Formats: sequence, C-alpha cells, structure tokens
Amino acid sequence: MGVGAAVPVRGTPVGTVSAMSTELRLPATPHEVRDLARDLAGFTVSAVAERIGDPAVAALERDDPYPAVRAAAGPDQLGLLIRLFLLGGALTPAELAVALPRSGEAARAWGVVREHAGGWRAGIDLRPTDIGSDHFLLAADLGEVATGRPLPPDHVLGLGGASATLVDLTVRAPVGRALDLGTGSGIQTLGLTAHAERVVATDISARALSFAGFTLALNDARAPGRPRGERVALRQGSFFEPVDGEFDLIVSNPPFVVSPRSTALATYTYRDGGAAGDGVVRHLLEEVPRFLRPGGVAQLLANWEVRSGQAWDERIGAWVRETGLDGWVIQREFLDPAHYVHTWLRDGGLTPERDPAGYPRAYADWLADLESRGVEGIGFGYVTLRKPATDRQPWVRLEEITGTLPHALGATIEATLASVETLAATTDAELATWHLAVAGDVTEERYHRPGEPDPHVILLRQGGGLGRAVQVDTLAAAVVGACDGDLNLGQIFAALADLLQVESAAVAAEVLPTVRGLVTDGLLRRQGVEA
Repeated sequence: MGVGAAVPVRGTPVGTVSAMSTELRLPATPHEVRDLARDLAGFTVSAVAERIGDPAVAALERDDPYPAVRAAAGPDQLGLLIRLFLLGGALTPAELAVALPRSGEAARAWGVVREHAGGWRAGIDLRPTDIGSDHFLLAADLGEVATGRPLPPDHVLGLGGASATLVDLTVRAPVGRALDLGTGSGIQTLGLTAHAERVVATDISARALSFAGFTLALNDARAPGRPRGERVALRQGSFFEPVDGEFDLIVSNPPFVVSPRSTALATYTYRDGGAAGDGVVRHLLEEVPRFLRPGGVAQLLANWEVRSGQAWDERIGAWVRETGLDGWVIQREFLDPAHYVHTWLRDGGLTPERDPAGYPRAYADWLADLESRGVEGIGFGYVTLRKPATDRQPWVRLEEITGTLPHALGATIEATLASVETLAATTDAELATWHLAVAGDVTEERYHRPGEPDPHVILLRQGGGLGRAVQVDTLAAAVVGACDGDLNLGQIFAALADLLQVESAAVAAEVLPTVRGLVTDGLLRRQGVEA
C-alpha cells in the first residue's frame, strides 16, 4: 500500500450504539497509553494485510467484509484486533484479554472499547495507517457503517478518501514550521511531523483535538525513540483565529462542503465551516497569503460553486489570482446539484430508509439553497499556492484532470514548483545554454492519416508525474528528440536551423515556449546540475 495507505474499516451495524456523541476520556500523554501501545505494536497495515490476505483487503475496499471475517477467525491476538477494530465484531471477555492483555481495563475506562450484549466492541475507530515509510495508528469516532445511525454533529472523521488524498499531495521537503489547519483526528499532523521541525495543528472542535492528542500520544508510545507530539502545538479555534506568525507549509482538508444555512439539515463540524455556499474556501484563500513565508507553500482540498453561465474555473480562478501568489488548481470531479446533495446526505448517514420523512425534506432544502444562487454544479479538487521567493509575476495554472493519478504526487508538485521558480529567473538566452535530456518515463506517439507520410499528431506521453500527454509539432519533436544531454539547446537550434535553412533565432522563438512547458512538467530534465 502507498502513501496514506490504511486497511479499510467495514464494521457491521450495531443497532444499540447511539448516534449521540459519547463523552471522551482519552489520555494525551505517551506514559498513560504505554500499555495500549505495546498491545497494538503488531497492529500495522502490512501485518493486517499479511494476516487476512490481499483478496480479503480488496474485498473490504468494495464493501464486502465476509472474506476478511473468515480470514481473521482464530484465537490469535492480531486476528482478534482485526475483528474488534476493523470489522466491528464483538469479543468475549476472554478474547478481549488476549487482544489487549496489558491495557484491557484502561481501554474500557477510556471508552476505546465498550460493553455490548455481554461482550466488547470498539468504542472508537482505531486503525493502522502508513504515511510513506512511517507506520501509525489513527483514532477517530466510529462511522455510520459501524453505528448504523446518522452521524452526530460533532463527529470526528478518521482517514477518509479526502484526507488520504491530501496526505498523498503534500510536499514533503524538510521545513521549519508547518500548519495543519483543521486537523480533525490528526492524520495530516502525523505526516507533517516527519519533515517539519515544529507543527501547529488547529481545530474548532475540542473533540477533534482530544482525538488528535490521543493519536499523537499513542504513536509516540509506540516509537519512544522518535517522539513527535512534543513538536506539535494543538490549538482550538476557527481557521486562522488561533494562529500567529508565518509558515513554510500549510495544509488543510477544511470543512468545504457547500451546505445550506438551515435547521432542516444537521450541521457537521468536520465538513461544514458555517459559511454560505463556498464561502469557506474563499475565506481561506484570502487569508493564506498573510501566513506564508516567502517560498512557502499552502495545499488544500476545496469545493467551489459553478454558477449559471460560468466556466468551471472562472470562480475558483478569480480567487486564486486575487491572492497574488503562484496558484495551481486541479479539478478532479464535477457534480450536478442532485448528485452532490445525494452524496453528502449519505455521507452523514441520512438515507430514505433510516428517515423516510427527514431525507426528502433535507434533500429539497439543500437543492433549493443551490438553486437560489444559480448553481449548476460543484467542482472538487486540489489547490496549491506558493508565495514567490522573488518579486515576479505569479504563475497560475487551472486544469482539469479526471483520470487515475499515481501515488506520491507531493514529489511531482514539489518538482513542478521548483521548475517554475527556476524558469522564472532564467532568460531565453540562459535557457539556450542548458543541456536537457528526455525523462526516462517519456514515450513518443505519432499518428498518421492513411497515405500521409508526415504525422498528423505527435504526442509526448509521461509515464509518471501527472501522466501528461503533450501534443507537439514536428519542430518541437525534433528538438526533444535531440535532447540527450550532449548538446545544449542553442547547439540543437543551430543544427536544426542549418538543416531547415532558417535562422537559429527563429527556431528558438518557436520552440522555447514549448521547452519551458516540458521542463516545468518534468518531461525534459536539465543535466549537469544538482536536482
């Protein structure tokens, strides 16, 4: 499993678990959770996958728990932990003593496990997850699949698809000071502690900060030689309210859902920031520049409205340009209002089967709110901002990429931003002195019309990165074909000019914009300098 990998949780519905939030009694120091950490030492992504097998893991990812239930059967500790925390199963008192031999009593007192029909079930969502080469445990509230009921308003989300995406997107270069804005259960903070000297993690929810503190303590107790929690400051408050100073890196999976301001629909802290429409995202983009150091990067997930008569990038693009920063928006998904409402109602556990009267009322209220602003669809995607280190024109890119993307995109984003900064400071004359080579993952495709000797379309296709397919003309293709690191660009231009009997300057003028784009996106790489 890759960056942000976790074993899926597919608990069976527990009809007697209340949707009302339970009082948290979670400890927040490594010493307090030392015994629990020892009991969970072998509870890792790789160990679970090995114990139940890849077919069972794949079945869990398609909402089929039964292969995993069968594979985890047995009296061994790991099998019992899988059944307890990942499959929503109930353990007998004797089985709980095997699963948590040192910490069973404390786990009951803290609510990590709760009594149910004479047995014991998980009281919280506790699962292993990997970020890069680091192995963590993440604690959060039980989801609606485990409880069988709609979520309470102060629900603390575990590792969902959006948070895993942000883990994967985050630039992992070493930094001095990082900010996790809206930390929730603390998954982004865990990742930041691997490469940031200091981390500030904020959330408006005291419940979320309790889970984050417990998560940090538990992981520090599992790896006492590499304490992370002591480098983290947890602060309660709304967005940037409890924050001071500037940061090298800001990450945020904010409450971006475009929700109606109405009492007909439950307000969930983890997804609803309390602003009308997509106001949360606009507010964050307005505030980010004040808290970034020169060269600093901010990365966030976002939803934005697309209103009648607008292109998808018009609204979000205007906000990004207003920041005065480098801005890169990738739209990954676009949903019509009905699809959007259906998705987020079910996300909160509200279904027509569970609430035949409340579901249509909430659905109608939400649709009416979107219609009142002429919303024709909602975009979802990634926003990356970077404060230029020099006084120059900001670089802005708005694009839609809907296909499957590879893991570890943070490295691609980091390399792209570095290329933008370097190229902005490089004149065309200086660029002509560069020795370039085609990246090893790039292939060329040529398409001919029947009977025509020359290609109608030439594509340079990238195997890694964002998997781009860049169409080039024959002249640019010839330049790229000659880029093997031996000759510099100026020499290649001169050779082609001689062949075509044109001026070298004309070749350079036509091809250099394409070359800049190929270097930016990693299809061409500079030779003879350190990366």
